[in-house]
Amino acid sequence: MKILDLKQKLLVIIGPTAVGKTKLSIEMAKRYNGEIISGDSMQIYRGMDIGTAKITKDEMEEIPHHLINIKEPSENFSVAEFQHLVRAKITEIAEKGKLPIIVGGTGLYIQSIIYDYQFSDVPGDETFRLKLEEREREIGSNALYQELVKIDPDSASHIHPNNVRRVIRALEIFHLTGKTMQEFQSRQQPELLYNTALIGLSMERERLYERINLRVDNMVKEGLIAEVKSLYDQDLREYQSIQAIGYKEIYQYLDGYVTLEEAVENLKQNSRRYAKRQLTWFRNKMVVEWFDITDVNNFAKKIMEISHYVEGKLQVKSNTY
Repeated sequence: MKILDLKQKLLVIIGPTAVGKTKLSIEMAKRYNGEIISGDSMQIYRGMDIGTAKITKDEMEEIPHHLINIKEPSENFSVAEFQHLVRAKITEIAEKGKLPIIVGGTGLYIQSIIYDYQFSDVPGDETFRLKLEEREREIGSNALYQELVKIDPDSASHIHPNNVRRVIRALEIFHLTGKTMQEFQSRQQPELLYNTALIGLSMERERLYERINLRVDNMVKEGLIAEVKSLYDQDLREYQSIQAIGYKEIYQYLDGYVTLEEAVENLKQNSRRYAKRQLTWFRNKMVVEWFDITDVNNFAKKIMEISHYVEGKLQVKSNTY
């Protein structure tokens, strides 16, 4: 693996869904001559704009954005591929004299970038893997998934039952190491690879949940149902992309299992639960400098606080002075 420049500066903005990461990232990019890399595992897919809360061209304010709309919904996308693409982008942006800024809420994906995750070092056992593939054909993917739930519920919560390849990989790692996937990977991240300012945005739970509910209502008004129906009509179903929150709930409506009102309520509930899982992940897995932005009326003041932290951490100067 190419040795990375440990002095290379990197700004990372994380936080739960709907907290306001996009707005902050644009402000930081303006201040520090930055370019933004999406750290969201679902915004990579074309034609999935509304349900993933993808930034619009107007919202970008001419700031370059990367790793958005690079895959078709029928294509899979792995953490290892994300790691490869993002690290290349970080180098490319830095070589232009700009500050790379990663923005997102997919915890494992962010971890894989800033820490020294070596996916090639994960052991393999082809014989055991073939046995699991045979078992899957005999007992079905859901039964195999339940075996993973019993031994590694954390990994199972991030893997869809139909993603047999990832289920088998997690079972394989446990078989070889006696450790869950996360336990094994945590041993591979002794230090940060970059000179990283890792900023987390938080908000009082009640206020955050209000923003999530409002976001879902706005998604519906903006055409979420039509967007999902377009994928549904293409018979896209058993794909990684369609398991995203905002799509699987509307699929249930289109299949006739729930009413539209029930689907929308399920979407709100699942989004709130996802936000809670995101916060738990970030607080348990990373060392983050948290900033509470509950009072949106004082956002300008909070920007100054965050800017002072970034400038001290990365030794960068603001373009606004």
